Amino acid sequence: MRSIYAKLVLWAVGVSVLSLVGFIATFSYLEEPHPGRRGFINGLMSLQLEGARRALADGGPDRLAAYLRTLNEDFRVEHHLVDRNGVDLVDGRDRSDDLARASNPPHPPAPRANGGQATKLAIDDGPRLLVLIPRPPRWTTTLPYYLWIIVPVLGLLYALAVHLARPLLSLRRAVDRFGRGELSTRIGSQRRDEIGELARAFDLMAQRIESLMAAERRLIQDVSHELRSPLTRLGLAVRLGRDGGDCQKAMDRIKRETDRLSSLVDELLRLNSAEEDAASRGRDEVPLHDLLRSLVDDCAVEADAKRCRLELRIAAPATILGDLELVRRAVENVLRNAVRHSPADMPVEIDLRSDGSTATITIRDHGPGVPDDALTAVFKPFFRIEGDRSRSSGGVGLGLAIAERAVRLHDGTIAAANAHPGLQVNIRLPVVTDRDSSP
Repeated sequence: MRSIYAKLVLWAVGVSVLSLVGFIATFSYLEEPHPGRRGFINGLMSLQLEGARRALADGGPDRLAAYLRTLNEDFRVEHHLVDRNGVDLVDGRDRSDDLARASNPPHPPAPRANGGQATKLAIDDGPRLLVLIPRPPRWTTTLPYYLWIIVPVLGLLYALAVHLARPLLSLRRAVDRFGRGELSTRIGSQRRDEIGELARAFDLMAQRIESLMAAERRLIQDVSHELRSPLTRLGLAVRLGRDGGDCQKAMDRIKRETDRLSSLVDELLRLNSAEEDAASRGRDEVPLHDLLRSLVDDCAVEADAKRCRLELRIAAPATILGDLELVRRAVENVLRNAVRHSPADMPVEIDLRSDGSTATITIRDHGPGVPDDALTAVFKPFFRIEGDRSRSSGGVGLGLAIAERAVRLHDGTIAAANAHPGLQVNIRLPVVTDRDSSP
């Protein structure tokens, strides 16, 4: 059986039947004679016999009759005090037949002619206490009185089944819609149990997949747009060479466009690497002060070619936990972008500060900056600004996008601001603490 709803309903029926059987068994145990209760019955009848003899000795038959009526009302059976011959000491009736068939406790009561049971008790050779017990009701006659218990039990268990099965059905429908391409499907459960946690995990998964799919669609659109221009120019250059034009110029154009395509493919691979799951990467201690010194040395050749200088200021050492290659790529892309747009004879400033919980890397050039409404868009893939920061500068528009993704994977933030003049980029990363570095 594969339906959890059917399983719960059958479980409810089984519990109800088991409860009913337990009630019947308990009733039978209490109503029928049982060896385990012989001592109690024997002692109780001894007390009743002693009370009856005392009542007869103190007040005669009238006092005895009143005492026996009290016993009859309290125990719902007939009590009679008879002599050894079976004569009732209250009304003189002959009860010798009942006395002959009666058993002595602790033996099971003997059956009577009318279907009941009889028990007698004598402490000595004096009067006997004769107890006439009517036939106890069978469980078949009392069963209807117990059937009402099944109704509330089944009702409660049905409510439990609905409470558990309904959100699972909603989850199944949501998964089905999500599988058909409705990526905006969400459950929005407010439950606080395991089913609610499962629903929230689905919502989080759906949100991340929707975001990744949207980013992938945008990336494919951007890539197709970016590839169209160099491929068109390549076709024109090939046609120019075939038509007998300037072959050297055509070859130079082909070389530039193929280099650009190669650079574009390389940056796309880096962007895809930055999108990988951070949990699958190693997390090592990365000293940012040492990393910045290494990057400044690496970029010195480009800075000399642009006739600008790199100024590194480290206010305090800082170490983070993360992937060294990703962090290096993020800072390097921002630094090379600043060098690319820095005017000649102007510095590119690199600062490192730490407040004990967050390390801040600030990289500033003295170029033209960007429009204020484009300060957040510069971190999108293939975003370009007309003017100085355009494709004439040699980039493919992926450097800052790679930096943004790498910083985000390290639980950091990156932001750009106009410094008038120039563009300033701030990278904030959580630093490693003693607790983080402890084994």
